[in-house]
Amino acid sequence: MRILLIHQYFLEKNDGGGSRFNEMTRTWAIQGHTVTVLAGMVHYATGEKAPQYKGKFTLHDYQFYDGVDVMRCHVSETYNSSFLGRLWAYFSFVFSSVYAGLFKTKGKFDVILVTSPPLFVGITAYVLSIFKRIPFMFEVRDLWPESAIDTGVLQNKIIIKFAYWFEAFIYRKAKLINVLTPAFRTKLIEKGVSEQKIIFIPNAADFSLAEAVQKDFNAQEFKESLGLTGKFVITYVGAHGVANHLIQLLDAAEFLRDTNVVFQLIGSGMQKQMLIAEKEKRQLDNVIFREPVAKAEVFKYILASDMGASVLKKVDTFKTIYSNKTFDYMSCKKATLLAIDGVSRELINEANCGVYVEPENPSAIAAGIRRVLNDPNKLIEMGENGYNHALQNFDRKVLASRYLDHMKTVIK
Repeated sequence: MRILLIHQYFLEKNDGGGSRFNEMTRTWAIQGHTVTVLAGMVHYATGEKAPQYKGKFTLHDYQFYDGVDVMRCHVSETYNSSFLGRLWAYFSFVFSSVYAGLFKTKGKFDVILVTSPPLFVGITAYVLSIFKRIPFMFEVRDLWPESAIDTGVLQNKIIIKFAYWFEAFIYRKAKLINVLTPAFRTKLIEKGVSEQKIIFIPNAADFSLAEAVQKDFNAQEFKESLGLTGKFVITYVGAHGVANHLIQLLDAAEFLRDTNVVFQLIGSGMQKQMLIAEKEKRQLDNVIFREPVAKAEVFKYILASDMGASVLKKVDTFKTIYSNKTFDYMSCKKATLLAIDGVSRELINEANCGVYVEPENPSAIAAGIRRVLNDPNKLIEMGENGYNHALQNFDRKVLASRYLDHMKTVIK
């Protein structure tokens, strides 16, 4: 099968962060399928463009993985300047990816798969499906425009109205719609989408990556090399943006000065410099910021930690999502400190693999941590529970094969 994937935030090879489709496409390629990816040139977390993309409209990265080609497409560097700048960045990718799909990709494809956000990547999928006369599937990784409205990013009533109209249009035109959580399915059905049109391929745990890192890896020695001997390390891996609201971890750190707890925050994003400034201002020696690292390296930090943290801003839309990083913690047998309500909380409770704390409530976050500080056996048990639950329900290879089965049903 030949698959055309449209993913504005498809990661660079070995980049840290949400690698759902980096791993999914590699799995498909190993199974004998070929994948071409239309991806953006601006990093999802920093909003910045790497030097090799400067002055380029498209740039082909042949054989990203064996069987996976990536065509990087122009995204305006106005991404972080303002709301209008971000909107223009979205549409600049639409223009460049349509061009690349029509004139820079070779051969015939069997199916188009497009993953959002941003919602406007659906324009590329629809246009290319018309010209190439092939069906497209649409994936909902985040409820948009709801998430943008709830976080205050989207406020213009005219644009909001257009976004809802376009969302409904894309849902009608897509052959199938994949959702990442059961709550997304419920929301789409409430919006009038046929239940038969919706499939469920959630985020997954990367067991192969975790197991590869653990070979010849000594977690205690690595922890010592970081200067964290004797510390209870809680690691957060991911974006440092508005939606993540990591200031709540700094607030909690103030309540934990009398303990050996250390928060280790790995990644980048729009709010990182503000967070570092707050750490210095408050003299929080129990908070450490680290630059983004490759996915394999991320697992070393997780394996050398006592818990992993999954946190988001306290808004209703985020009650509908699974946090991708939670699955990374599960695959490493680490308990999760969860400050996200809704389906993520249900997942943690069902698997009995972590501690839920109220988002944006620093005293509650600190209290939740104190409950597990002196119970190492409970931490080990929760880690094992999470691993077993993820292995049974969220194995990447199993879900990748299931995705392919659905693709085959839409091919004419």
